[in-house]
Amino acid sequence: MEDLYAMDLNTLSPYIRVAWDSTLYPPVHLAERVIFDYELLFIKEGECEVVVDGNLYRGIPGDLFLFKPNQPHSLRTMDDRPLRQPHLHFDLYYRDDSPEVPVSFKPYERLSEQEKRWLRPDDLRDFHPPLPSHIRLNKPEAIEKLMQDIIFEFDRKFPYYETTAKGLFIQLWVLLLREIHWQRNPHLLSNREQLDRVKSYLSHHLHRDATLDELAELANMSKYYLCRLFKKAYGVTPIQYHVSVRLEKAKEMIRFTDLSLTRIAEELGFQSIHAFSRAFRMREGVSPSAYRKLR
Repeated sequence: MEDLYAMDLNTLSPYIRVAWDSTLYPPVHLAERVIFDYELLFIKEGECEVVVDGNLYRGIPGDLFLFKPNQPHSLRTMDDRPLRQPHLHFDLYYRDDSPEVPVSFKPYERLSEQEKRWLRPDDLRDFHPPLPSHIRLNKPEAIEKLMQDIIFEFDRKFPYYETTAKGLFIQLWVLLLREIHWQRNPHLLSNREQLDRVKSYLSHHLHRDATLDELAELANMSKYYLCRLFKKAYGVTPIQYHVSVRLEKAKEMIRFTDLSLTRIAEELGFQSIHAFSRAFRMREGVSPSAYRKLR
């Protein structure tokens, strides 16, 4: 899941500069340019050729393009059909000058010194592998709806529309990251039902240890393949996940009940109070008794 966690989504504070649903009527050729910020462009109707960093892509309905700051790109309509293209310009993180920065339509060599200062840093540079410029969406309807909802907010400008649009954008961004993750890991998507079944089973069976053999039988795959897929999907092995949810339940019971620690250990299936305390301390950095004193 490295590409999903390459940025801290807890600190994400998008600033949406413009949100448009525009239509281009052929023939149109938007010459190579750079933009100051990020742009998401959705192809709703028509077809086009897009060149990004010298790479040629064909855009058809349901496709999404991601343009990054200072990334050369151009666009050309392919036939006589209008090109409808809902799109957003945004900063991923709000900056003091975010409200002052306009939308650019120039090649880099024509930018003034002031305009060059408006070029945003590429906050996605640490993604490995990099996020693609062209994404052929498996479920374009969900992405399109969120984009249209953001555009609606900007068109109507109801009270607090900017905050509402930020919330919608975060949903859109996470949905996009998931889409890219599933496309890069099709074996996870094809086994998603089995993985969800195992995860749900572990979440609802906190009262005892679970074995890899029983989980493999539940998923109808070998335990080695299950461990590999589960860790790729969720970042931990099935047993590590099970211990994690049991300890989360333990924290809840310690905070909100007067049950003894021994009783809590028994109810959550730990073999002894010592095994419980050891697992708790490894995860939380303090013993269960010390955690209870923090209530």
